[in-house]
Amino acid sequence: MARTAFTLRIDAKERVALVSLSRVEGRPINQLLNEAIKSYLSRRGRKERSLEADLADLRAYRKQDPGFQRAIAAFVEAEASLEDPLEGEPIEGQFVDGQLKPAGPVQSKIRELLGA
Repeated sequence: MARTAFTLRIDAKERVALVSLSRVEGRPINQLLNEAIKSYLSRRGRKERSLEADLADLRAYRKQDPGFQRAIAAFVEAEASLEDPLEGEPIEGQFVDGQLKPAGPVQSKIRELLGA
């Protein structure tokens, strides 16, 4: 593939780091930058393809359920027929990694003062 020259402006700090890395690895700065650019574009390409696939899935779902009527009906049915053991009960604490961590003494005192 043909190569094209272009000007790249970088901060002096990054330039010094590139020169140092070039010396340590015994490879030209140009080669290091080409590898970095290829790696970046490869990662971005995978992310972009993933987002495009998600968008295609959402569009397909939208065609199956225009206006999300089935989804809304399923939600209403679940709310009406399934028992919620915490219905109307305040929860003290916060979820961390999917686990409820009880409120600490400071948070409890603040909630008490606020009447929350």
